[in-house]
Amino acid sequence: MPAAARPALRVLAVASEAFPWIKTGGLADVVGALPAALAPEGVEVTTLLPGYPAVMAALDTVQRVEPLPDLLGSPARLVHATPGGQHVVALDAPHFFARAGSPYLAPWGQDWPDNPMRFAALSRAAATLAQTGGFDALHAHDWQAGLAPAYLRFDAPRLPSLFTLHNLAFQGQFPAELFPALGLPWDAFGPAGVEYYGQVGYLKAGLWFADRITTVSPSYAAEIRTPEWGMGLDGLLRGRARALEGILNGLDTDEWNPATDPLLPAHYDAADPSARAANKVHLQARMGLAPDPDAPLFAFIGRLTWQKGIDLVLEALPAVLDNGAQIALLGTGDGVLEDRVHGATAANPGRVGSFIGFDEGFARLCYGGADAVILPSRFEPCGLGQLCALRYGALPLVARVGGLADTVVDANEMALAAGAGTGFNFAPVTHPMLQASIERAIRLYRQPETWARLRANAMATDVSWARSARRYATLFHEMRAGG
Repeated sequence: MPAAARPALRVLAVASEAFPWIKTGGLADVVGALPAALAPEGVEVTTLLPGYPAVMAALDTVQRVEPLPDLLGSPARLVHATPGGQHVVALDAPHFFARAGSPYLAPWGQDWPDNPMRFAALSRAAATLAQTGGFDALHAHDWQAGLAPAYLRFDAPRLPSLFTLHNLAFQGQFPAELFPALGLPWDAFGPAGVEYYGQVGYLKAGLWFADRITTVSPSYAAEIRTPEWGMGLDGLLRGRARALEGILNGLDTDEWNPATDPLLPAHYDAADPSARAANKVHLQARMGLAPDPDAPLFAFIGRLTWQKGIDLVLEALPAVLDNGAQIALLGTGDGVLEDRVHGATAANPGRVGSFIGFDEGFARLCYGGADAVILPSRFEPCGLGQLCALRYGALPLVARVGGLADTVVDANEMALAAGAGTGFNFAPVTHPMLQASIERAIRLYRQPETWARLRANAMATDVSWARSARRYATLFHEMRAGG
């Protein structure tokens, strides 16, 4: 049914972060982009967020304030506003959220001790608002909102709920002694409920109680139903296979646009990408790399963790260095891996550059100036980095897992013969296979016409939310109809 013919539908989304108000990772980008993507499909999204200081400071168009006199034993408020034209509700509970710094971590680097109650309160507020605010469905994201479908299941009348799983590795498991404080009936504590190996499982609650489940790519939806990647929940996910599907993430292509990006020194588009050369010069200078326009320049942008495969990149450095290429490493994470990055940089001046930390402008410069971006994740629910790389014309070199496999067309011999290919895939996820893929990319880089065609293919790829938004809209309408 065309969007114009569908009845209007109102959805309450709940998450622990959303761009541009609060962001620590890709979850925020997805939650922030979906409302605008769904609007043309006749779906109006209101987003409920914790009232962190940054969120409260952004609420310059407050419409109304709704008291919650007893939110899990404490008073709170719901502050309704429209910052930037988006419908946002902030859970104003200062005792939980009025804290500077990370949304999740205390200044000493560990999780806030009261995170279980902070995010239980967010979920309880979401279920209450969904019932009283005239919404047609609730859309909960990741473990921090995982209890919301559980609260809804025991409320009456009950709204349908969708739970989107962004990363199964983060499950929100807490001691069973917490359960009485959550305000759920004892019927909810058991294998057919929130209990998970003797603990309270917030993510497990979302997977069990939601009417429908999505994850952020079709391949990841299949992978997590296997013992290898199900992380203890594969049995539950196989049991709920009919309710589970993968809907690929997208990008806000207005926000991510090399023709207008204010963080790039030089702008360009698919019709004329020549200005990428100027960005490459800036990137080499900023990373302390030799000013060599002919050297293939690779970039790694992401968390320095085992999951993201930075150790594989370091082990595969001979493929870069022995073939006259350069590499820029940007990210922060595990201290041991950070030290290894420092060591590789010191040992290879002018060839390996690094920046420990994260800077949005620096990341954009990597996408806009590098020739290729390496994403060797051991598992990847979707990944936004390869979508950014495609959009900016830096060919993604990816492990063939999850959303990386779903979004990058390998430039193998048959693809090249057909004029296809948008990047490079490798499997299994080992450093010899990564090294071989890097060497293959370098060979093609030294064939300028072939590389230009691959870059044109990459930049022509539709990385927007359009297709996925249509599927989400259909899913919400099916849920409202009881499907």
